Amino acid sequence: MALETASLVKSFHCLSTDPEPDHISQSDGRNFDSEGHLPPFNPVKNCLYLGQIDVGVTSAAFVVAMALLLQRGSPRFSQLSSTMFGLFYCGYLPCFWVKLRSGLNAPALNTRIGAAWPILLGGQAHWTVGLVASLITISSIIAADTYAFLGGKAFGRTPLTQISPKKTWEGAFAGLIGCIATCVVLSRILCWPKSLFCAVIFGFLNFFGSLFGDLIESMIKRDAGVKDSGSLIPGHGGILDRLDSYIFTGALAYSFIKTILPLYGV
Repeated sequence: MALETASLVKSFHCLSTDPEPDHISQSDGRNFDSEGHLPPFNPVKNCLYLGQIDVGVTSAAFVVAMALLLQRGSPRFSQLSSTMFGLFYCGYLPCFWVKLRSGLNAPALNTRIGAAWPILLGGQAHWTVGLVASLITISSIIAADTYAFLGGKAFGRTPLTQISPKKTWEGAFAGLIGCIATCVVLSRILCWPKSLFCAVIFGFLNFFGSLFGDLIESMIKRDAGVKDSGSLIPGHGGILDRLDSYIFTGALAYSFIKTILPLYGV
């Protein structure tokens, strides 16, 4: 995905007059086990969830900025801004999915599936708020894309935006209804969140993040003058074409649960 974004930025610079260059929230504290020892080192969780992602992104931004400043010729601000956006878009935002899955370790006590989950597969402790929220978020994004496509194909008449001419208001409305309905149904099945109103708001945020990410990626491709971000998946384009709806949604879902949802919705 990062390579696809880099190629899009390169294509954008080729279309512009600028020369081509030569070249999570902070944790409250460490989690100790029942005996007072630190848990085994987990690179993904320790580097992405325990606040180290901020250090990584900042360090990468500093290195890239220095490389641009030390290159031959006259560096342009457009080169720096597009590169920094790539770090934010492909580096920082996707890490919220790790924080959503691994950072919300409160047990989903009311989940019936968790109560019957085999001990060999983790038992009830395996079903945390992070796991349930991730499942609902991913399912609602799939539902939003599917219902938007079907609704737009059947009833689409009014263009949504010039950025993506094939998207229509009718399709967007169908995607919104499908996304909210999926969140509500899964919230009743998984018993999270307990509030119906919170489930509706969660579905709305997931749809908004999905649509916003799709439009942002369409804008990048339009500026780069390409139809697809890559050619890795025949008939579908690149990885970024398939994952654009997930870029911003993870950050919205995590922020909603962490800061707004009372008691993580349990």
